[in-house]
Amino acid sequence: MSITLLLAGLYNILFGAWAVLFPHSWFDLSGMNRPLYPEIWQSVGMIVGVYGLGYMIAATDPVRHYPIILVGFLGKIFGPIGFVSAIVRDVFPAKAAFVILTNDLIWWVPFALILWHCFRSEVGQLEPSNPISEDEALETFTLNSGETLSQASSERTLILVFLRHFGCTFTRETLKSLNVLEDEAERRDAELVLVHMLHEGQETKYLPGKVSKIADPNCQLYNALGLGKGKFSQLFGFKVWLKGVFSIFRGCGVGPLAGDGLQMPGVFLVEKGKVTARRPAKTAADLPDIEALFDKA
Repeated sequence: MSITLLLAGLYNILFGAWAVLFPHSWFDLSGMNRPLYPEIWQSVGMIVGVYGLGYMIAATDPVRHYPIILVGFLGKIFGPIGFVSAIVRDVFPAKAAFVILTNDLIWWVPFALILWHCFRSEVGQLEPSNPISEDEALETFTLNSGETLSQASSERTLILVFLRHFGCTFTRETLKSLNVLEDEAERRDAELVLVHMLHEGQETKYLPGKVSKIADPNCQLYNALGLGKGKFSQLFGFKVWLKGVFSIFRGCGVGPLAGDGLQMPGVFLVEKGKVTARRPAKTAADLPDIEALFDKA
C-alpha cells in the first residue's frame, strides 16, 4: 500500500509540474486549440501536485490517513465521468483521454483495495475476542451504576441502543434526537442505555455524562446479541446514501471514524434478565424505533 501511494504521489507531482511548466503540451498532443488562459490549466496542475504530497503523507500510515486516500479516490471517479461527458458532447477529442487513463483509471483498483483494507483493519482491531453468549453478556456488562444488565433489568426495563461509530451521520442523527428517545423511554418506565465501541472514557466528547452507557470496544455485546458487520448494500446502498444526504442537510454531518465503520446498529428490550424484543438494523441508516420495539415485545 505504501509503495502504491508513494508511486501515486510521485506521479501526481510530476504531472503537476508538467502542467505548470508546459501548460500547452496536453492540448498540443490532443490536437486541441491552446487555451486563452493557460493559467487555469496550470492551476489544475498545482492541485494535482498537492494531491501528490497528500498521497505521500498517507503512505506513512495508510489506515490512519485513509480520508486522504478516499478524497483522492472520489476525484479519480468523478473526473473521468466529467471527461466522458465532454467527449460525448464533442468538447474534447477522444484521443485526449490518455490523460484520464494515467491520472485516474489505472489507480481505481489499487485505491479501492487500499480503502477496503483500511475498513477491514478497523474491523480487525474490533473483532470480538472470546465470543460470549447472550446470557453471559447480560451477566457481564455493567451500567454506570455498577449493576449488570441482568441485575438492572430485574428491577426495570432496559432499552439498549447499539450505536454505529460516532463519525457516522446516522449515529449523529440518533444523538441529536437523544432527548426524544429519553422521553419515550421514560414514558414507558424504562431506562435508555447507549452501547458504543470506544474504550470507557473516550466517549465523553460524544455523549452527555448523564446518559446510561456501556463501552464495548471489542464488540462482544454487539456480537452476543447478533449484531454483526454490514454487507456492502447495508452500508453503501442507494437508500443509505439518499438518507445520508437528507441527514447531512438536517445538520447531522459526518465525522472521523470513531469505532468500527462496518458494525451494524440495533435496539433491544431487556426485561428480567432476558432479551424480550429485538430490532437489528436492516441498513446503516435505520434509526432506533422504540415504539416499534415495544410492539414486538
